[in-house]
Amino acid sequence: MFGVIGIVLSLGLLIFLAYKGWSVILIAPILALFAASFTLLDGGSVHLLATYTEGFMVNAANYVKNYYPVFLLGALFGKVMDDSGTAKSIAMFVSNKIGHGKEIWAIAIAGGIITYGGVSMFVAAFALYPIGAALFKEADIPKRLLPASIAIGTFTFSMTGLPGSPQIQNAIPMKFLGTDLFAAPILGLVAATIMFFGACIWVSRRAAKAKKAGEGYGKHADEHIHAINSDGLPSFVSSITPILIVLVGNFVLSKFVLPNMDTSYLETDYNTTAAAVMGSWSLIISLIIGILVAILINYKRFDSVMKSLKDGVQGSFLAIMNTASEVGYGNVIKTLAAFGIVGGALMGISNNVLINEAIASSVLAGITGSASGGVSIALDAFGQTFLAQAAAAGIDPQVLHRVAAVACGGLDSLPHNGAIITLLGITGMTHKESYLDIGMCTVVIPTVAAVVVVTLGSFGVV
Repeated sequence: MFGVIGIVLSLGLLIFLAYKGWSVILIAPILALFAASFTLLDGGSVHLLATYTEGFMVNAANYVKNYYPVFLLGALFGKVMDDSGTAKSIAMFVSNKIGHGKEIWAIAIAGGIITYGGVSMFVAAFALYPIGAALFKEADIPKRLLPASIAIGTFTFSMTGLPGSPQIQNAIPMKFLGTDLFAAPILGLVAATIMFFGACIWVSRRAAKAKKAGEGYGKHADEHIHAINSDGLPSFVSSITPILIVLVGNFVLSKFVLPNMDTSYLETDYNTTAAAVMGSWSLIISLIIGILVAILINYKRFDSVMKSLKDGVQGSFLAIMNTASEVGYGNVIKTLAAFGIVGGALMGISNNVLINEAIASSVLAGITGSASGGVSIALDAFGQTFLAQAAAAGIDPQVLHRVAAVACGGLDSLPHNGAIITLLGITGMTHKESYLDIGMCTVVIPTVAAVVVVTLGSFGVV
């Protein structure tokens, strides 16, 4: 009983302190040990130093080992796309083509294209903000709706729904389920459609209501919006080329090239299987080629290619360490005796493996404040059980992949989520001003999409 109280208190403090701006890297291990200490009140024993070094750190290090190449290359690709002006070029092209009166849709689509191509959501948010702010101000749309509009394209359908997305949330299930980024394409497209149209319609209606009430863009102190200038930016065709290379390259490599290679040595020499690594390999190769092409096409637009690469490397450290700390925290919680009660509850909610997987993925994402952290912990803890239950029910592992990916993009976006806090900081908005619409677009509507995916997947749709 006390152990459950410790988990709840620890989680509450993690959410509160992260919301207040404390570093997750600092507070996650402290609060993990805080939760573990409550085991003593239940009459159990706990070794805090061992819990830290052999529990928290081992799991955090394993996460870095498994996913740092994707974080590193994603950060490098994003930085190259940002510094060369290609990300801004894509955003401007889309906004110009969609035109006046569809500003919300333009920002969402531009964000979706950029993140679907492999640019990190943070880079996309920085690239979209000045364009979105200028468009919203010109159209007199309340600025408080801008964070939600950016979040639609960067935190939802392109992150977990669209098949082939190179974002880490879509990459993690590959290792546990032996799938690839294009798993369950029909379910992915259905989920992406619900998230995109549902969120855009919501924000558009909110904007129409605000306009009817006489609310405009608003006055925002210390805001300096400059006229959008396309001079010196690369063309849309050259900007989209590296993104297409990442997407097409990954598809060809994962479907046709790597599966035909002799990988028998993996089991004998490295104690792993081709299914566990093929997805990551195809993504790594595709991102490397995309980075090289982006540099070659835009070489003269860089102030310094070396500086861009150096900044990208440094940015990858903070991104992966934040998530690794959340994974370390979640895995310490997972090992506590009290978590057996929580885990049993999660696994016993339904006889349908897809329902249990969706709930576990979403709840653990909410606990850690991280979609990638949540899905990683859920599949690490229950992945083999899910696979066995799915096989018994005749459910394709691809369905498990898509359900886990879509579901982790639900409760992860609670107010303490680091990406949400960063987005609000970029746009100069507060939780009070903008979180209602962000939450609707990144929590409620994605959860609806997850319910639909689980339902269709239960009937054999892949």
